[in-house]
Amino acid sequence: MKTFSLASLLCLLACLAFGQNQHQGQYVSIFDGQTLNGWTPTKENASSFFVKDGALVCRGGRAHIFYTGENGQADYKNFELSLKVRTMPGSNSGVYFHTQYQEKGWPTVGFEAQVNSTHSDPRKTGSLYGIVNIWAPPEVKERFVVRVDQKQEVFVLKPQAPSTDGEWFDYYIRVQDNTITIKVNGETTVEWTQPEGWAKARRIGHGTIGLQGHDPKSEVHYKDIKIRALD
Repeated sequence: MKTFSLASLLCLLACLAFGQNQHQGQYVSIFDGQTLNGWTPTKENASSFFVKDGALVCRGGRAHIFYTGENGQADYKNFELSLKVRTMPGSNSGVYFHTQYQEKGWPTVGFEAQVNSTHSDPRKTGSLYGIVNIWAPPEVKERFVVRVDQKQEVFVLKPQAPSTDGEWFDYYIRVQDNTITIKVNGETTVEWTQPEGWAKARRIGHGTIGLQGHDPKSEVHYKDIKIRALD
């Protein structure tokens, strides 16, 4: 039986703590570019997700795929998420966070960072969907810069989406305490702090990452998906 001195034990504990802090401080890839290992699709239209040329492709009917990790318990509170996204013409998708797996339907838990360059929905890429919308309708009847409706939904008027069909763009999502930041190609589109007494169902909490398959005519590609825990 081996024995350890107190000094050796303290050294071992210090090394373990240092390793944990390093892991928390580094980006970790959550998509290997070859398989869907660590990802779990909904039972609804599960075939909407596949890997092609190093990208996770979302194409088909309404469906979602959730990052469940190696042990099925992926969970993040404060984090930075970095990924590359490419939309095809007329397509719609989204990146969910602070969400959880569900078998079918639109996710009822968590927030969605919209992915939409030219789909008919005026809420474009860079939106915190239904909270702060990058608003680019085909026609504008009344000009404004920022508008807040009776439901506290914010609309930021733009001439077009900050993303372009057929071109990869950098998407960045950060949650730190009660603040969500979204960036497209390094430009901040949303910086929203959840107000005290926020009563809506979608609230900052914790959960995993999900990608959306929106409709049969939509095709969106994702790659270089990395996350860094900030806790």
